[in-house]
Amino acid sequence: MIDEKIILQVLAEQQEEIKSYKPQKWVTRREESLFEFDTQMAQVVIGVRRSGKSTICHKVLLERGVKYGYVNLDDDRLADMKTEDLNTVLSCIYQLYGTDVSYLLLDEIQDVDGWYLFVNRLLRTSLRIFITGSNAKLLSGELATHLTGRYNEIRLYPFSFSEFCSFHNIDLAGITTKADAERKRAFMDYIHDGGFPEIQNLRNKRGYVESLIEAILRKDIKNRFKIRNIEALRKIAHYLINNACQEVNYDELSGLLGIADKTVKKYVDYLRQAFMIQLLTRHSFKVKERVRNQKAYVVDTGLQSNRENALAPENLGWRLENVVYIELLRRCTDDFLDVYYYKPNPKAKEVDFVVCDKGKALELIQVAYDIEAPKTYERETSSLVKASETLHCDRLTLVAMTQSRDLVKGGKTIHIVSALEWLMRV
Repeated sequence: MIDEKIILQVLAEQQEEIKSYKPQKWVTRREESLFEFDTQMAQVVIGVRRSGKSTICHKVLLERGVKYGYVNLDDDRLADMKTEDLNTVLSCIYQLYGTDVSYLLLDEIQDVDGWYLFVNRLLRTSLRIFITGSNAKLLSGELATHLTGRYNEIRLYPFSFSEFCSFHNIDLAGITTKADAERKRAFMDYIHDGGFPEIQNLRNKRGYVESLIEAILRKDIKNRFKIRNIEALRKIAHYLINNACQEVNYDELSGLLGIADKTVKKYVDYLRQAFMIQLLTRHSFKVKERVRNQKAYVVDTGLQSNRENALAPENLGWRLENVVYIELLRRCTDDFLDVYYYKPNPKAKEVDFVVCDKGKALELIQVAYDIEAPKTYERETSSLVKASETLHCDRLTLVAMTQSRDLVKGGKTIHIVSALEWLMRV
């Protein structure tokens, strides 16, 4: 067991840090509206490490004016914490914050074995519980099994483009030439350096990204899943980052690394669970096709650029596609919609994204950085029209870099919208 004096010291230091917070200066996140205060359900915020999970919790709690206690378990002095230590944590919270606290914020609690027993007990005492975690297994495994519907899941990604602009005081509404130029410059910065909050004002972005990737690999994957071959995991991670927006070829990865196909699949899934990689499945009613033909996207394009030996191609079309997919995940989560890509057979023209509600296609979205070339224009528009006929969906969108207009092709209306306009939509 961890000595109570150590736990009290750690919590006291964390309490002092809270006193310096000024949430009125923090960027407003769209996910703030998803918190439910008047409920007995635990509020669970999950997402990639350093995406701002604890910050958004502090922000909504401080702005609400409620009295809450806080513990961040991602501290080396608490690394060996066991289930029996959690009651000592609660005692220390009461000592520091008072016994009348009505809310508790538990940061990165998922690595404490049996944590859910502690949370369940607190929920039964009518305490309002906020939980953050950097691993999807927090929900897919323990929460779904042990809290059985007594939680509200909120998924948080790094800054959206609108939030990025808010952080940098970029005028999103101005119609002047200067305002337009500033937005375009901000967009190029965004797709290159990404939206991790802490990286925004750093000169040494490379050092930050490299340490972040290593923390995810070691803390969120190696330690949790007891991986011994960390080097193979690292190589797979960098391979997928460098080849974002492409189908995952497990046989190729297995051959390159000289490890079993089964192990490669496990490691890719661990990267997904840690939110570093997002997997997009193919639109198909056959389960085998959906699983076999998954495409990998990186959670933030900043991970592609700022690394040693970063070999991600400077293909702006792929970077834009990656940004659009992550933004779709933000938007579709709110409405419980699903996103797929469409490619009925290997020779067919692909549609980048199909937004579905219970299997019914609501919108088809194609992404192309530049559609000036006649061949590119024909390929992107004709694939939308063809898929529209097959999937019985007439809402067709083509996200391009600079253009915004409607066109009619094959009796179908395609809405061409500039990337800036599409990303700034609320």
